[in-house]
Amino acid sequence: MEILEKVAYMKGLAEGLGLETKSKEGKLFTIMMDILDDMALELQDMRDRQGDLEDALDAVSEDLSDVESCLFEEEDGDEDSEGVYQTTCPNCEEDIFFDESILEDGAVKCPGCGKQLEFELDEPEADGESEEED
Repeated sequence: MEILEKVAYMKGLAEGLGLETKSKEGKLFTIMMDILDDMALELQDMRDRQGDLEDALDAVSEDLSDVESCLFEEEDGDEDSEGVYQTTCPNCEEDIFFDESILEDGAVKCPGCGKQLEFELDEPEADGESEEED
């Protein structure tokens, strides 16, 4: 039973008791029931607004998921472009992606474990691949 229904039930019980509303006790009970009724209505309004906020938040979350999927698809496409390299950290086995400027520096720091990975720039071999050292 909802709070609003319980307050209405309590009001019905009070009316059935035949309390004199002009007596001190009757006035007190009437005011208390009115306050409980107002509180129950306010609580119901808050629940309704919370439901609306949850619906709006779900919509924003779905929109954000769409944006994230678009961004990650673009990033995936960029990784295949020329000048982007990948290696795996021998310490934590995390994949590391970097561009030519990092390769020219000769070292990259693993974002997973912080270990410094060094590379030696050699001329491309006959099959077109360059050598990477850990």
